[in-house]
Amino acid sequence: MAAVTAVEGVLARLAAAFLLLAAQVACEYGMVHVISEAGGPKGKDYCILYNPQWAHLPHDLGKAVPPGGNKTQYDEIGIPVALLSYKDMLDIFRRFGRAVRVALYAPNEPVLDYNMVVIFIMAVGTVAIGGHWAGSRDVKKRYMKHKRDDGLEKQEDEAVDVTPVMTCVFVVMCCSMLVLLYYFYDHLVYVVIGIFCLASATGLYSCLAPFVRRLPFCKCRVPDNSLPYFHKRPQARMLLLALFCLAISVVWGIFRNEDQWAWILQDALGIAFCLYMLKTIRLPTFKACTLLLLVLFLYDVFFVFITPFLTKSGNSIMVEVATGPSDSATHEKLPMVLKVPRLNSSPLALCDRPFSLLGFGDILVPGLLVAYCHRFDIQVQSSRVYFVACTIAYGIGLLVTFMALALMQRGQPALLYLVPCTLLTSFTVALWRRELGVFWTGSGFAKDLPQPPWAPAPADSPQPPKDSDAPLSPSPQPPEEELAKSPPPAEQPLEPVTSEEMGATATTQEPGSPGSSTPEPVGRDLAQPDPEAQPGALA
Repeated sequence: MAAVTAVEGVLARLAAAFLLLAAQVACEYGMVHVISEAGGPKGKDYCILYNPQWAHLPHDLGKAVPPGGNKTQYDEIGIPVALLSYKDMLDIFRRFGRAVRVALYAPNEPVLDYNMVVIFIMAVGTVAIGGHWAGSRDVKKRYMKHKRDDGLEKQEDEAVDVTPVMTCVFVVMCCSMLVLLYYFYDHLVYVVIGIFCLASATGLYSCLAPFVRRLPFCKCRVPDNSLPYFHKRPQARMLLLALFCLAISVVWGIFRNEDQWAWILQDALGIAFCLYMLKTIRLPTFKACTLLLLVLFLYDVFFVFITPFLTKSGNSIMVEVATGPSDSATHEKLPMVLKVPRLNSSPLALCDRPFSLLGFGDILVPGLLVAYCHRFDIQVQSSRVYFVACTIAYGIGLLVTFMALALMQRGQPALLYLVPCTLLTSFTVALWRRELGVFWTGSGFAKDLPQPPWAPAPADSPQPPKDSDAPLSPSPQPPEEELAKSPPPAEQPLEPVTSEEMGATATTQEPGSPGSSTPEPVGRDLAQPDPEAQPGALA
C-alpha cells in the first residue's frame, strides 16, 4: 500500500509539472492597471504574463472588472492568475503604497508597427547609396590611376577583394564570436561596444570627408613634423572633422542606454559604418557574391531556427544575442543593429521589446551584391539595370521579412528572404541580357585594365611597331621627333570625372599603363586603338 501511494505521489508531481509547463508555453502578455486606494497619484500600467486558458481578460481597460466577490457568491468569484515582475512590484509599493486597486486587461497588439517603415527606408537607402557610391568610386579609381597626389585629402582607402578563403575565415569567425557572446555575454559586450565606437567614428569620417573637402575655408596644413600620422601634413579642417566624429561616437558610448534619443545616434553611426564597409569591401565576381551570400544564408538560418533545439533554454542563439540575454547582469545591448522604438500607442509596448531591430549583416551582405551590380553596369554600359533591379529586389525581400515577422510573431533571419530575392533577380537579369558568363566571372573586372599592346622600347634599341606601314629606315628617328611630326593629341582632362560621366567614358583606353609612372606616346594610341580597350562591351 505504501508503494502504491508513493507511485501515485510521483505521478501527481509529474502531472503538475506537465500542467505548469503547458501553462508556461501558453502564456501571453497582458496589463495590470494600478491605482491607490487613498486616491494618490495617477494610475500606471504594468506588464503581466497570464494563461488565456485559465482566465479571459477584456481587451479594453474601461471594461476591466477588478477581481472580487463576497461570501454568498462563490460561483461568481473570479481571481485570474498572472505573473508580475519583482521589479514592478517594488515600484508599485513605492508609488502607491500597500493599499492598491488593480484591474487586469489584455489589449490587442497591432500586427505591424509604423517603425517598420522607418527601418525599411533606412535599410534600402543605405544599400542603394552604399552600392552606388562603392561602384562609382571603384570604377573611377581604375580609370584615374595615372593621377598621383600625396595629399591626404586625395588619398582614398584601398578596397579589399573578398576571396573564397577570406569568406570561409569570416564565417568561422562569425560563428565563434556568436557562440562566445552567447556564453560570455556580460564580458564581451563591452568589447563589441568599444569596437563599434572606433569603427563607426571611422565610417562617419569617411562619409563626411568628401563634403568637408569642398569647403572653401580652413585649408591650412599642419607644419612639418615627424609624427606617425601628422608627417603628411593634413589639413586643419580634416583634423577638426576627425575630432567631431570621435566626439559623436564618445557621446553615444556614454549615453547609449538613454532609450529616448540615443537610438538616433546609434542609427546614424550604424549607417555610416555600413556605408564605409560597402565602400571598402569588394566582391570581384558574381561567383564570389553567390558563395558569400549562400554561406551566410545557411549561417543565419542555423543560428535562428536550428539552435533552439540545441540550447537548454530552447531560445535561438541569434535572437538571444541580438536582443540581449534576459538573465544578463549588465543589461547591455549589442550596438550592431539599427533600432527604432515602437510608434504605436498600444500599452503592450511596455511588455514586448520596445524596439524593432535590423542587424548590420542584413544590410551589408546584400549591399555587397548591389555594389557589384553597379560596377558591372558601368563596365557594360547597361544604364544601371543590374543595380536598380537588385536594389528593388532587396526592398521586396525586406517586405517579405516584415510579413513573416508579423505572421509568425518571432524573430526572423532576414537573410532567409533577402538572399534568394537578390541573387535570383541578378541571375535572371544577366540571363535575360545574355550576359551570364561575363556577369559570373566578371570578365577580368577584378583585375586592372589591360595595358595597350605597344610599349616604349628601351632607349638603347628603339624599334617601330610591328603593324606600322611606314618604311624602315636605317636610322630610326627618336620618339620625340616622331611625336613632333604627328598631329597633336587631344588634351586629356586632368581632373577626375564624376560618377555620372564615368558611364559615358567607361570604354576609353587609359593613357598609361596602370602600374607604370612612365608616360606613353598618346598620339600613337590614338592612331592605333587597342581592340581590347572595352573589356566589358558585348557585341
